[in-house]
Amino acid sequence: MSAQAQARQSPVPDAAEFTQVADLPVGTPQGQQTTMPNNSMNNSNADNVPVQPYSLPKKSISTDNQGAFNQRDDINNPHTADTDGAEETHFGYQTVNKAEKQARVADVFTSVAKKYDIMNDLMSFGIHRLWKRYAISLSGVRAGQHVLDIAGGTGDLAKVFSREVGRNGHVVLSDINAAMLEVGRERLINAGCNNVDFVLANAETLAPFEDNSFDLLTISFGLRNVTDKDAALRSMYRVLKPGGRLLILEFSKPIFEPLSKAYDLYSFTALPIMGKIVANDSESYKYLAESIRMHPDQQTLKQMMQQAGFENCDYNNLTAGIVAVHRGFKA
Repeated sequence: MSAQAQARQSPVPDAAEFTQVADLPVGTPQGQQTTMPNNSMNNSNADNVPVQPYSLPKKSISTDNQGAFNQRDDINNPHTADTDGAEETHFGYQTVNKAEKQARVADVFTSVAKKYDIMNDLMSFGIHRLWKRYAISLSGVRAGQHVLDIAGGTGDLAKVFSREVGRNGHVVLSDINAAMLEVGRERLINAGCNNVDFVLANAETLAPFEDNSFDLLTISFGLRNVTDKDAALRSMYRVLKPGGRLLILEFSKPIFEPLSKAYDLYSFTALPIMGKIVANDSESYKYLAESIRMHPDQQTLKQMMQQAGFENCDYNNLTAGIVAVHRGFKA
């Protein structure tokens, strides 16, 4: 037998023997695990995705029944004709069956994923960065903590949290939409964020995560797209550790009537035009404007958080109420 053949049989080969690319060990870098394949997929065809294991430090992932997270269990639509019958909800200003909304929202964000960041800058004149910075200032995040950024999309908040929690902390960037999550994953890995994992998850269930797993939960401009917001808030309460906090950054109701009228004019004229020019998609940005108007106002959302179990709930209006940051704590 040749020396090379003997070396290949050796259980612990010397590093010098790895002279060919094919000889290099294959593995996933620590902190960069993902529950989605490297190629993008739409969550509407998630039933065809092979099961892939996923694990978080300190048993943050539920191992009930399977021992590994089956992503299909979480991103499947929880609303079906069997569970909800003909019960209806809104998709922008349209009335649709609950079972339809998730797929419609998925189409919107799959369409805009590649242009999402540039459109945010254009639509808000860059002010969205200040809104997010303010939300982060209310997070109280500290080194060594575990953070879950729900509907985190392209990872603006997760990138900052990755730095703040440090090497002993951990951040999970989750989203129900694979196209959005893939953009965020590529962006954060390229930025060297090696303490971030990327998980396909439905905000209504947060099924892969165990109870009392995270010190901080954030959801930024994502709650209004959730079919059952009350269910999502209950799931957020479940996975948050006692003493942990939830931050919701979301479009809200302007508190000055003259501003409200000008904002409506801008939203329903300029946004679809910008969407058509930049993203070649005016309908998605028409939905954006409509979804904002259908979202609960500041006081209503605060009451929903309280009903889900959160305590010491409050909110801060930004840009005269165009956006609000809601905060609640788990006792």
